[in-house]
Amino acid sequence: MSRSLSNFILKTTGTLFFTGYLPFIPGTFGSLVGVGLFILLKGQVVNCSIALLLLLVAGFLVSGRMEKLLKKKDPSCIVIDEACGMLIALIFIPPDPKLVVLGFIFFRILDTLKPYPASALQNIKGSFGVMSDDIVAGIYTNIILQLILRSSCATFS
Repeated sequence: MSRSLSNFILKTTGTLFFTGYLPFIPGTFGSLVGVGLFILLKGQVVNCSIALLLLLVAGFLVSGRMEKLLKKKDPSCIVIDEACGMLIALIFIPPDPKLVVLGFIFFRILDTLKPYPASALQNIKGSFGVMSDDIVAGIYTNIILQLILRSSCATFS
C-alpha cells in the first residue's frame, strides 16, 4: 500500500471520517459521533459492545501512528478516543434521551477536567496515552449514570 493511501486511511480512521478537522471543539463532535452510534444501535448492549471493541482496536492501532505522523502529542484532530469514551459512558445504560444527554454532559466535563488517573495516563506517549484518558472519563461517566439510574429519586423508563 502506498504511503499516501496508508496516511489517508490512518487520518480517516483517527479523525472519524474527518470529524476531527472541524474548526472548533472537535472533541465534542467526536463525542457526538459516539452518541450517534449509541442511538443508531438503539443502545443494544451486544451491538454497542461490538462497535466499542472495533473502535477501541482501531483507536489503539491508529492514534499513536497519527501522533508520529502529525509530530504532536495527542492532536485535537484525533477524535476516535472521544467516540470510544462516549460509548463506554453509555454502555449498559437504557437509551433514554435524558440519560444520553446527561451522559454526554458528564463525559465532556470529565474529559475536560481529567480526574485521576486520567490526568496521569494522558501523559503517556503513543496510543495508550491518547486513548486512556477518554476511557477513564467514560468509565467515570458510566458509574455516575448507573448511580443516577439506581437512585430511588430517578424515574427513568
